[in-house]
Amino acid sequence: MSTLRLTTLQTLTGVEVFTAKAWVNFDGTNVSIRGSGNVTSITDNGIGYYTVNMTNALADANYSFTGASGGLNSSSNGAVYSYDQLYTKTTTAFAIAVLNVSGSPVDTPHIMVTVHR
Repeated sequence: MSTLRLTTLQTLTGVEVFTAKAWVNFDGTNVSIRGSGNVTSITDNGIGYYTVNMTNALADANYSFTGASGGLNSSSNGAVYSYDQLYTKTTTAFAIAVLNVSGSPVDTPHIMVTVHR
């Protein structure tokens, strides 16, 4: 079976292409990275709170990110939110909070985040 490899990304006339600037898949219960791109480490800031540290700085802090998380049961499921109240978003790091359905912070075994700019 042959593998198709895209070596050059081209834009169509009038169409801008935005690619992910960073991504990470990590275990929030023991804070270990399973896989990542442009993410050097995850800082554990307490139950349900993490800082994602990027390897290469982005042009500015005007990026967005999306995240998802999941657990083994409903009590360990959570949603990923921006957590800028205590940790300022910078060109190399941003903070997230994982909260369960009642709004309480929770460590989940599966947390995935993608950064776009």
